[in-house]
Amino acid sequence: MRPVPLARNQPPGRFYRGGEQIARFRGQPMQDRFSPEDWVASVTEVTGEAGVGLTALPDGRLLRDAVDEEPEAWLGAAHVAEFGTSTEVLTKLLDAGERLPVHIHPSREFAAQHLRSSHGKAEAWIYLTDGDAHIGFLPDVTEEEILPLLAAGESAPVLERMHRIDVRAGDVVFCPPGIPHAIGGGAFMVEVQEPADLSIFLEWKDFPLPGGAAGHLGLDEATAASAVIAGVGRTEVDSFVTATGQDCGDLLKGVEAPFRAHRLHGGDELDAGFAVLVTVGGSGELLGRDDESFALEQGTTSVVPFAWGPSRLEGEGLEVIVARPPKASS
Repeated sequence: MRPVPLARNQPPGRFYRGGEQIARFRGQPMQDRFSPEDWVASVTEVTGEAGVGLTALPDGRLLRDAVDEEPEAWLGAAHVAEFGTSTEVLTKLLDAGERLPVHIHPSREFAAQHLRSSHGKAEAWIYLTDGDAHIGFLPDVTEEEILPLLAAGESAPVLERMHRIDVRAGDVVFCPPGIPHAIGGGAFMVEVQEPADLSIFLEWKDFPLPGGAAGHLGLDEATAASAVIAGVGRTEVDSFVTATGQDCGDLLKGVEAPFRAHRLHGGDELDAGFAVLVTVGGSGELLGRDDESFALEQGTTSVVPFAWGPSRLEGEGLEVIVARPPKASS
C-alpha cells in the first residue's frame, strides 16, 4: 500500500472569508471567497452537513470508508486496538481572509457530557506567514463575565478583554480546548487538531453567524459559557507558542496534545504509521522499503498508510509538515 496524493477539499459557505492563499499554494484557481479551509485527509464531517468535509481518494472512495475496510493497513494494529478506526487527527490548510470571530472549542470531557462526542478540539497552528491572534482572556476576567459576553455576541467587549500575540512564519501555537481565540486576518497556516468540528462563539453579531443555541452547538447559553476558560496570565499565553521557524522535529514540546506535529526535511526519517503530509517547501521524495519512491512537491498534500512502513525524506530544500495521531500506548 502506497502513499496517496490528495486533491483540495474545501467545504463551501464557511462563516469567514478566505481561500486565495490556498489557491496560490496549490497553484490552482480560487474556489470561492467563503472557502478558507482545505480539509486534508479528513474523516470528519462539517457539523450539521452530512458528507461535507470528507476526503475523497483518487479512486473515488472516501478515505473514511477505505480506513474502515482496511483499518490495520491504514492505522496499524496497535492504533486500532487503542483508538479503533478513528484516525485521531484532522489537518487543514487555513487561509484567514479576515479575522476570525472569537470562539472556543470544547474539551473532550465537555463534549462527552453535553455533545455525545468522543472528541473535543485541541488544535495547533503552524504558521506559513507572519500573523497575529487574540488568545486567552486577560487575568482579571472572571467566570461570571463570560455568560453576558457570550449572550451579547459583540466584538469590542470581547476583544478588549483578550491577550494579543504576534507570530512569525514558522511559529507554532497550541490552543487548548476552552481557551477563547481569534486568528488574525491575513494568516495562512497548517492547522492540526482533533477530528471534530465543534465551536462555541463569543462573538457573532458582526459575522454571518446565529446567536443563541444555533451558534453554540444547540446548547443553551449558560451551558455553552461553562465550556469557556476565564482569565489566564501572560506567562501561560506565551507558553502556547511551542516552536519557531528554526525548530525541526517535534513542534509540540511541552504541551499535552492529543496528536503529533513535526517539521521534517530531506534526510529525516518517518516511522511507520498513519501520517498526513503537507509539503511546504522544495521538492523531493519519500523513500520506503526497497527504495520505493513517492514524489513530494511544494503545494501538495498526501496521506501515508501504516502499511507503507518506515521511510526517509530525500530532497534539497524539502520541508514537510507531518501531522499524526498520538502514539498508541501498546
